[in-house]
Order: sequence, then structure tokens, then C-alpha cells
Amino acid sequence: MTAGRDPGLQPERTRLAWRRTALALTVVTALAVRLGSTGDPTGALIAGATVMVWGAVLVLCWPRATGTGPARTGGRTLPLVALATVGLALLGVLLVVRRLW
Repeated sequence: MTAGRDPGLQPERTRLAWRRTALALTVVTALAVRLGSTGDPTGALIAGATVMVWGAVLVLCWPRATGTGPARTGGRTLPLVALATVGLALLGVLLVVRRLW
């Protein structure tokens, strides 16, 4: 008798981690949109770029966050999401430092 693989709670932890990533990126995107709504052209450019990165990350994260399967990027998902997360985290720090919270 061959025992099947018992993943335990690992799939649920993975889904929750991807959802937390998407939520954190959503908060930073909301702050960037708030910055863009002040009428400053630089803020509008940052907000637009942030919304595009946010959308791309959600497209990449959604299959993993919902448990419907791996992302369809051939193994490039983690580096892309990590890069986007670091970039948007730095933007979030910048927004907080500039007291735009």
C-alpha cells in the first residue's frame, strides 16, 4: 500500500500568504492613488504606475491566492511578485514619511 502525500495545512498557509501580499499591495496602491488625487503631476504618474503594477501582481497572484492552481508564468511568479512587493513597500514608506497617510 502506497501512502499518498499529506500536505497538511501547507496549501492553506500558501493561499493566506498570497492573499496577505495582495492586501498589502492594495493598501499601498490606495495610498498612491490618494497621492495622485492631489493634482500633482508626479503624484498622478506614481499613482498610475502603481495601479498598473498592482493589477499585474493581482493577475499573477490570483490563481495561487484562490487555490485554483499555480500562476501561468513558467516559474517567474515569485521573482516578479517579490520585485513588485519591494518596490511598492518602498513607495509605501515614502508615502508615510511624507505624511500622506
